Amino acid sequence: MSDGWPEGWSRGDPRGAHDERTAVYPQGSYGADPYRQPYGQGGPPPAGPAGGRVYGRGRGRRRRWPKILITVIVVIIVLIAALLVWLDLSLNRVNALEDYSGRIDDTPGTNWLLIGTDSRKGLDASQRKKLATGKAAGQRTDTMMMLHIPEGSNKPTLVSLPRDSWVPIPGHGYNKLNAAFSIGGPQLLVKTIEKVTDVRMDHYMEINFAGFVDVVDAVGGVDICVKSHIKDPKAGINLKKGCQTLEGKDALGYVRTRHFANGDLDRVKHQREFVSALMNKATSPATLLNPFKSIPLAAAGTRAVTVDDSDHVWHLISLANNLGGMGSGKLVTTSVPFGGFGQSPTAGSYITWDRARAVGLFNAIAEDKPVPKADLEK
Repeated sequence: MSDGWPEGWSRGDPRGAHDERTAVYPQGSYGADPYRQPYGQGGPPPAGPAGGRVYGRGRGRRRRWPKILITVIVVIIVLIAALLVWLDLSLNRVNALEDYSGRIDDTPGTNWLLIGTDSRKGLDASQRKKLATGKAAGQRTDTMMMLHIPEGSNKPTLVSLPRDSWVPIPGHGYNKLNAAFSIGGPQLLVKTIEKVTDVRMDHYMEINFAGFVDVVDAVGGVDICVKSHIKDPKAGINLKKGCQTLEGKDALGYVRTRHFANGDLDRVKHQREFVSALMNKATSPATLLNPFKSIPLAAAGTRAVTVDDSDHVWHLISLANNLGGMGSGKLVTTSVPFGGFGQSPTAGSYITWDRARAVGLFNAIAEDKPVPKADLEK
């Protein structure tokens, strides 16, 4: 036939209808009737009516899988990039690390100043009552920590800076460390800490009461083993002794309470303990690999914190990864070595540092060296 169909067949013949599972072939070496000799029972693929090879549906599907996989990977990468950009734009920023006359030169490694403030911003009257935060105006620092991330193979070091530390505040004489934040905000606090430690800060992060509660609730609470019964109406907690999961309200009270024999000194230990437990849970596979947990946590975290103008969400990811090493012993945790107690007619009770050991601690950090065990305060 002139149209290329086998002799004796016509376009109207049902055997000439195209079927994806089989093809119509002329009689020959593959059998008198192509329907009785399906493709795949030996021999090379037969030629179709136009002379080309005709393949089954399965092989076409196999060829499409690489393209589908590549498309899925590209879509995931684009979504992750979009999420990171959105989170970065959601960060609150402040010019905390401003340059000033006489600022010390950059020191090796990476240094973070982490603070928790008692700002009531974001809390209405009912929330302030529930969290027992009071309604004091302004803001002070309840928590101050310095994290040093080394350039080499040494362990990162997290140092608590007690809020009642008696230190010189540039332009304001001696006072408690947390007074620097009350007087001049994060800029004066950074300047004060750099002056008394000779360590230059590279990054800054602060979180207030409302943000802290949101982060703890977003991660589903934090497991803490309370060593003794703690009842503190000022912090709004009544915690029994034993291991338990602390949700936002009780977690805030736990890190705020000073209802201990050594007051602020014991409180900074609880703060480091809680940060360790929080970061371990936030960076665990059970959290990170579950988008229903990780995405709300990331959103709550970026809304909750305030960072320096130069900081971005990828810096916070690095911070979380380093803090997540507390429980596994990959992070050295300590406090500024304690020297003694003092009393001021204007500032009340304060604490002093063991100056010799404190110098050894901060010199090691400034030189990116391991902190001598003799200078560690547990």
